[in-house]
This record gives sequence, structure tokens and C-alpha cells, in this order.
Amino acid sequence: MITWPMFAEQFCNEKFIVSVIRVGVELPLLLGMDESAKPQVKSVDVKKAIDELTDGGVEGAERRERARRLGEAAKKAVEEGGSSQLSMTELIQDMVVLKAKYADKSPDATKSDEISSLIPAPVN
Repeated sequence: MITWPMFAEQFCNEKFIVSVIRVGVELPLLLGMDESAKPQVKSVDVKKAIDELTDGGVEGAERRERARRLGEAAKKAVEEGGSSQLSMTELIQDMVVLKAKYADKSPDATKSDEISSLIPAPVN
């Protein structure tokens, strides 16, 4: 991944990708002195980043292996029983419980029971 942060949290994301999980390459960004100036990237820097990313050496191979392992972990997280699926199920269950807790006892209150019957039980 070649990183090119523009604003907000993208700069933190870039540091995480490049320095922490080490699967990306930073693209140097030239900023103007005032807010009207647009960010610029030199073509030589783009070529350098691409060359570094596709490097056939040890560092490039290690970067690709880390990316492959992270991809596998991400796939497992969204599979049935994975951490993302479990977290989403827990969030929905918590919302149903809160709605039932604060709902008035009108006929609409029974809708939370209908909704909760559609939510799979958490896998332990």
C-alpha cells in the first residue's frame, strides 16, 4: 500500500500502516505555505514508492508476507463466528435490550421481541 494522507486521521493511519504493521510505503507530500495551495507529489517520488513496494528483495518479501497474514486475519474476523461478526451481534443485542428497557409499554414494545428473535445467539 502506498500512503498519501491528505487530512484528519489519515496521517495517523499512515504512521500505523508504514511504521507499526509495516505493510505500506510513505509517499512524500509537499505542502504549500498557505491553505489555498494544493498538496503536490513529484513523479520521481511516486516511482520510488512503487519501486520500494514491489521490491523483490527481503524487505519487500517480508512486507508482502505481513500483508498476506493481515488479510487472512481480516477474512477470519468477518466469517461466521469471527470477531467482527460477534461484535456486531453483541452490539445489536445491546441495542435491543436498551430499547426494551426504555420503551414504553405500547404495542410497539413487542417489536423488540420480534427483532431479537432474528439475532443469532453469541458463539462462545
